[in-house]
Amino acid sequence: MERQLLRRSLTAKQAGLTLAIALLLSILAGIVELALDARAMQREVQDDTRHRLDLVHGTAAEAAFQLNPELATQVVEGLFYGGAVAHVSLRDDFGRSMAERQRETDKASSRVAHALFGDILDYHQTLYYQADANASPQPVGELSLSLALDSLAHDFSQRGLLIFSLGVVKALAIAALLAVAFHWFVTRPLLKVHAAIADTDPSRPGLWPKPAMDRHANDELGHLVESVDRLLQAFQHGLDQRDQLQQISTMDGLTGIANRRHFDAFLSREWQRAQRGGHAISVIFIDIDHFKEFNDHYGHVAGDDTLRAIAKALARVVHRASDLVARYGGEEFVCVLPETDLSGAQRVAARIHQEIRALEIPHVHSTRSGRVTASLGVASSDPARDEDGYEALLAEADHQLYRAKRQGRDRVVTQT
Repeated sequence: MERQLLRRSLTAKQAGLTLAIALLLSILAGIVELALDARAMQREVQDDTRHRLDLVHGTAAEAAFQLNPELATQVVEGLFYGGAVAHVSLRDDFGRSMAERQRETDKASSRVAHALFGDILDYHQTLYYQADANASPQPVGELSLSLALDSLAHDFSQRGLLIFSLGVVKALAIAALLAVAFHWFVTRPLLKVHAAIADTDPSRPGLWPKPAMDRHANDELGHLVESVDRLLQAFQHGLDQRDQLQQISTMDGLTGIANRRHFDAFLSREWQRAQRGGHAISVIFIDIDHFKEFNDHYGHVAGDDTLRAIAKALARVVHRASDLVARYGGEEFVCVLPETDLSGAQRVAARIHQEIRALEIPHVHSTRSGRVTASLGVASSDPARDEDGYEALLAEADHQLYRAKRQGRDRVVTQT
């Protein structure tokens, strides 16, 4: 869910940024394009007006020469109704009006309209007429035309709106293409890398699902993935070293079970938990009988094999996740049984005693069976009521162990 939100958020930010840039550029481009179109429209209006005046010049000159008001009216009306014209007049060479047309215009035109078209509104053309082929043209009158500023402004606004709208549409289309391309080639691979990192198990960073950067193998994205991979591999190496150091510091190197350091920390922690929970905790001390004589007779290699075999036997019996089997030192072992009362611990000790005897390891110096045996001392306590602490529990279990030895070894002795 978080990855989906991030993906939408990142894509939205990318699309929004691309859109904002595209709109800004389209506005700037639109302003430039409007300015260029305004100049183009000025030239078009001037050229069109002059062309229309040139077309009617001969007819207008003939009407002025002949003082023909009907022909003059036709010329004026043709010009007046042929475009955005505010006023047309045709005068003879005495300045008398032969025909004239005028319409009301919006005088409150904008300053922009005045700035764009104010200097191209008025046109005056002297009319020349040549009576015969041998005579030179003579001025016979004047044709005047004024354009309607409001009509020009309206036409320009319509053209400008169209140009600006097309510019915005083009900019949005380009922005959409850029957003899709950027998402496909940049954002999508980045999200792929993020998803791989998010799916990485923090306890095993070296096994992260490294994404394949086929198209980006040699660019910055590919280098990013390789850098992340090296970093995670370094983390993994550090975690492996930490685990190895922790294992070395808490595990007995010979037998593979917990060592004395681990036992001390575990018993202290479980004692406090038993105090809070109000349940019992038991300890079993195990000592291999006549182990010095065994080592002297069979050698230290056989002695180490025996210690490992007994450690495995203890682990087979004491297998709850909450329990602990540790090597206390030399040929001594200890078991911690949380949430176990004295009777339960006695049953576990009896099974341990039987399991060690079942190993059938020869021991010629054994005083009883000719096999390796062990003495066990069992003690239990209720930490919620016992104010002496777990040291007293250990002392009691050790006391019961020595009672077992004094009573002839190869037995389990429990506190009374």
